[in-house]
Amino acid sequence: MRLNRQLDFMKWRRLYYAISLALIIPGLVSLGLRGLNLGIDFTGGNLLQIQFKQPVPIEEVRRVVAGENIGSYRLQQGEGNQFLLRTRELTEEENDRLLAAMRRELGPLEVLRNEKVGAVIGRELALNALWALVLGSALMLLYITVRFQFYFGVAAVLALVHDVLVTLGFFSLFQIEVDSAFVAAILTLIGYSINDTIVIFDRIRESLGALRKSPLAEVINYSINVSLVRSINTSLTVIIALVALLLLGGVTTRVFALALLVGTITGTYSSICVASPLYYEFQQRWGQRGRVAARATLR
Repeated sequence: MRLNRQLDFMKWRRLYYAISLALIIPGLVSLGLRGLNLGIDFTGGNLLQIQFKQPVPIEEVRRVVAGENIGSYRLQQGEGNQFLLRTRELTEEENDRLLAAMRRELGPLEVLRNEKVGAVIGRELALNALWALVLGSALMLLYITVRFQFYFGVAAVLALVHDVLVTLGFFSLFQIEVDSAFVAAILTLIGYSINDTIVIFDRIRESLGALRKSPLAEVINYSINVSLVRSINTSLTVIIALVALLLLGGVTTRVFALALLVGTITGTYSSICVASPLYYEFQQRWGQRGRVAARATLR
């Protein structure tokens, strides 16, 4: 029995692999040569807490700080006209000039804290985030193996690594500064990406039982096509929200929104064009044992 399908994803799988390599390899080279542009959360710097005598909009504080050309910074607004400013390590002259500019343009203020601080994330927490990625991938592989089968799990984890590498490479290539929100975005991306892949894999598993006499490539193509609209529509709603957050959310959420935006686009692509073709490759290389196991789970 031949299945009616709109798009033959398996036919073009080698093109998808080439596109993925074209996205990943430049990023890996950049990561090896330049690494990530680590922000003050990783490198440490100065912490300045001030309180104005009168209400001051945060946009005006940002304008003054940006005008002093002190480089990257993070600004948070608190209660009672208080602001918390984290910068790179400033010299005493730069610090005095910044405070003088604030008093001159924004009015009287009181310095509540002005000290040098270490990295918020640091090497230890960065390694913990890496271990969280490794542990999460291993647990996902175990779950998918039990719930589906081993080949599904391997393909899903490889697609997940694909998404993380593309996102890391993007930030390294363009030397976009990363902070603690970037770590949160990567961990969030892992959960979203695997969810999108599981939806398609669940459809493939159902089709393997219902369409037993059809070739594996046709079954996978059929499963992707019937899930395609759902996957794209779901991702579009997330992308629209992230674009709005990127444009209107301000400086503090920009890195988080951009990392999730890149990861969401990449994750949607990998779920459709990487994970499923990889599963097909595994089945082609190691015979029909996987299909038999998949059918058995439906009985």
